[in-house]
Amino acid sequence: MNAENPIWALISTFALMSLFAVGGAAAAVPEMHRIAVDVHHWMTDKQFTDAYAIAQLSPGPNVLIVTLIGYAVAGIPGALAATLAMCLPTALVAYYVGRLLNRPSQSRWPGLIQAALVPLSIGLMAASALILAQATDRTIAAVLLTAMVAVLAAVSRINPLWLLLAGGLMGFAGIV
Repeated sequence: MNAENPIWALISTFALMSLFAVGGAAAAVPEMHRIAVDVHHWMTDKQFTDAYAIAQLSPGPNVLIVTLIGYAVAGIPGALAATLAMCLPTALVAYYVGRLLNRPSQSRWPGLIQAALVPLSIGLMAASALILAQATDRTIAAVLLTAMVAVLAAVSRINPLWLLLAGGLMGFAGIV
């Protein structure tokens, strides 16, 4: 294995990351950003943010961000390698843990572990939002818009796609 080969770099990066991405790919966004932008320089802040926006607007799983990073690094082979590296190790672990948890038992630890993962996942998603906001909010108007949308999303039942559309239109109009 050649360490300079981008395919192997994608596989080793995302295979390891998949094992620590509690809550799915969305929870690993801060680490993906650090690796793709700061460590390997595969993308700029703007490219990463654009890829994340595309991944969120597209139907399907949140893991699409990994596919887009892989594509940016090494085209279609990179997209396939990154996606499989992010999904396969976690799928195998989930399969075997699921089998273990489905065994009849009087133990309380499965419930305790599941309850402990909820705040961890929420914290990782909040860190993802912070990383993305820091990468894109360059003006006071953008910071205020981000804060307003975060509050609105938290306290209302408005579909987040409407909020994304409004933000996109404000960006297109040059307001932010």
